[in-house]
Amino acid sequence: MIFLQYMRSFVFIVVMYLWMIVVGLLGAIPAAFSKNATYWVLKFYCASVIFLARVICGLHVEQRGEIPSGNVVVASKHQSFFDVMLHMYYLPRANFVMKQELKYAPILGFYAMRIGAAPVKRGQKSKAVSQMMQGAKKGASDGGNQLVIYPQGTRVAPGDHRPYKVGAGVLAQRMERPCVLAATNVGYFWPKRSMLRKPGTVIFEYFDTMPEGLELSEFVKVMEEKIEDKSNRLLDEAGFKRRG
Repeated sequence: MIFLQYMRSFVFIVVMYLWMIVVGLLGAIPAAFSKNATYWVLKFYCASVIFLARVICGLHVEQRGEIPSGNVVVASKHQSFFDVMLHMYYLPRANFVMKQELKYAPILGFYAMRIGAAPVKRGQKSKAVSQMMQGAKKGASDGGNQLVIYPQGTRVAPGDHRPYKVGAGVLAQRMERPCVLAATNVGYFWPKRSMLRKPGTVIFEYFDTMPEGLELSEFVKVMEEKIEDKSNRLLDEAGFKRRG
């Protein structure tokens, strides 16, 4: 059975990336002239991947909580590439703070720049906040969006821990936006460094809004506690066995 699931996963991955090339190239012309068309292409591709994951791998998605709209910051758990696609699919006008290297990635970089994503160079803390603010303001200049930021700065596998950074708090406070939290157990089904895509149900949940008036250090502490607690509960629900 595990061999068969690996074969299904391999087929899914090949089809997913081939379809990305097809959709990305066909959609490039309308996307180059229209931001609305850019979002349509991205949402269509993400819907296709969700469908392919269900049909080929038996991987379903359950979305919980009220989907944020308007000008908000979304501070999210990040466990795999799939949760990026889920944000793009569910949020009306998703945008992202992303690592700068992705700006130059084929297809992905083009579409990320078309929606006004905010690229940030790792290892330059003094410049990171300025880069995030510049990118966020540029991306919001056409009427607003839901700005997704991953406070841990990278994908983190279930059971592992990386400290949360201040970026989400800084953006929310300086841009005077509510900060909505998001949690998921997607990493259990779509591991960070594995070809296997497990059958089951990914839970993807928007679940809380950060209180106003917190000092930045307290903001980060509360955000981390809330996101980690919710994500761990979702992992428990999926059957993940945590160490310790």
